[in-house]
Amino acid sequence: MADLLGSILNSMEKPPTVGDQESRRKAREQAARLKKMEELEKRKKAEFRKKMEKEVSDFIQDSSQQKRKYNPMGKIERSILHDVAEVAGLTSFSFGEDEETRYVMLFKKEFAPSDEELEAYRKGEQWDPQLAEQRRRLKEQAALEEAASTQTEKTQACPNSNYRDKYSHLIGTSAAKDAAHTLEANRSYGCVPVANKRDTRSIEEAMNEIRAKKRQKREDDTGAQSSSF
Repeated sequence: MADLLGSILNSMEKPPTVGDQESRRKAREQAARLKKMEELEKRKKAEFRKKMEKEVSDFIQDSSQQKRKYNPMGKIERSILHDVAEVAGLTSFSFGEDEETRYVMLFKKEFAPSDEELEAYRKGEQWDPQLAEQRRRLKEQAALEEAASTQTEKTQACPNSNYRDKYSHLIGTSAAKDAAHTLEANRSYGCVPVANKRDTRSIEEAMNEIRAKKRQKREDDTGAQSSSF
């Protein structure tokens, strides 16, 4: 019986000591502070969102404004502003190199920024439409000049070798066409008739054949004269 009573007493929770009570008190106080901070943060976000909604609404109704730039703000504030802008049907971007300098810009849909304008903001530059237009025209002019220069170089490198077109104004179209067929250029052999280039005889064989033809011609001429007498 005594053992049973002792077992029950040992299993019962001991009353907290002074140190345990202090720890629990501090924990409750810390939890209360955290809850209060969360409620304060939540209230600040709601107030900031309400403020942004008012400013975005005024911006939309102001026909004289095409875009609006905000001062640098924290990540949470930027996120809220982006969300408000999206709900309102606006385009928004964040620019800046680090968290200390990042800011938000709003654009009306009908005045959405070009790639060149966005690139200027990303570089930390001011956007000047007139200067951008001058740069665009200079770039186009440079491209046209480069294309013309390339075309001129190609024309000089490949002169007109069409015999018919080259001499048609001198000898007529029909004659030039016939001449073009006779002296048709071959890409591998230049303007020499292709048949001549295909002659595989040696020089000595060609000379002997020419001499034989001359002798035969003289003999034929001599025979013809004898017959006439």
